[in-house]
This record gives sequence, structure tokens and C-alpha cells, in this order.
Amino acid sequence: MENLRVLLCCGAGMSSGFLASGARKAIKKQKLPMTIEARSVTEAGDFMSSIDVMLLGPHYAKDLEKYQEIAKPYGVRVGVISDKIYGSLDANGLIELAQQIAKGE
Repeated sequence: MENLRVLLCCGAGMSSGFLASGARKAIKKQKLPMTIEARSVTEAGDFMSSIDVMLLGPHYAKDLEKYQEIAKPYGVRVGVISDKIYGSLDANGLIELAQQIAKGE
């Protein structure tokens, strides 16, 4: 399986950074072909050419269509992290969500 490249985006990249850190540990433990980084939404456009999936923090759900349009020319799939995954820093839930979005589910 090809390496899945995921970018988590929130306001300043701090909250998503904690979630990404936990997910990286889970990825390493499970030996998954996946990388996860976290950035501010203001930086998201700079990474489109180097990612497969962009996940927005739940507080950016209203901007989903905007980011889908930005990502479309790059073939990047965009989704929103649920409040449950985000609030509980559920690394495994995040990994599953990214994989589902990558598959178009």
C-alpha cells in the first residue's frame, strides 16, 4: 500500500498538533504506511501538492466546501474531524477517518 499523507488543520495548528502526535505514535506502533502533520488552516494551501487527505478541525466544518474547492485541482480529499475524535484526541479514530476519506467513503 502506498504511503497515505494526511494534513490536519485547525486555527493555529496547536490542537491538531496534539492529535497528530498521538496518531503518529499509533501509526508507528501499527506499522501503517501513513504520515500525519498538523498546520494552521492559513498554511493549508502550501501543502496541497504534498498530501492526499486534509482533515479540518470540527470548528472549520462550515468551510468544508471552500477547502474542497482549493484541494480539487490537486486530487486531495478533504474531510472534517468529528467533535468526538477531536475532543478526546482519539488517534485510532483519526487514522480510521483518514483512511475512509482517502477511499472516498
